[in-house]
Amino acid sequence: MPRPGRSGANEDPAAALGAAADLLAVLHARGQDGVEPAVSPSQLRALLAVEGAEGVNLRTLGEVLGSRPPSVTRLCDRLEAMGLLIRSPHPSRRREVEVRLTPQGRALLEERRAIRVRELSAVLGRMAPEAVDALVAGLEAFREAAAGPYPAAGPPADAGPSAAPATVPDSA
Repeated sequence: MPRPGRSGANEDPAAALGAAADLLAVLHARGQDGVEPAVSPSQLRALLAVEGAEGVNLRTLGEVLGSRPPSVTRLCDRLEAMGLLIRSPHPSRRREVEVRLTPQGRALLEERRAIRVRELSAVLGRMAPEAVDALVAGLEAFREAAAGPYPAAGPPADAGPSAAPATVPDSA
């Protein structure tokens, strides 16, 4: 629903945020082609999930990624073959496997973050300081709202199934 009085000539805030998310995806992808080894978005998501929960087991990783066990196993096979993560038996639960990043996996995530910061800083540098301050305040409020539970009624009916708040990694 459009909101009068907002910049953007009555632009719907959800539509404006969606457009910004699309632009962020483009900025995030820009310059990633030169990063080796090349990883797919799903592989990157898995690496970030493992980074956030070192020693995670495959079942939990699958739940975080919303993937079935065979898919998680194949994904880990590929990442392990690339030298980005390592699977090992849990020290006390023999049937459980832990997943951890390798130093190469950590370096890849750090390099991707550096590229993202460079791209975002270039855009922020073209904005007025007060606009950057307003953006930061708005993003902090958005993040707090997204991290909180929905009211008892759940997400808005017109929001669709993808409206459930996702866990937002601190440094993804």
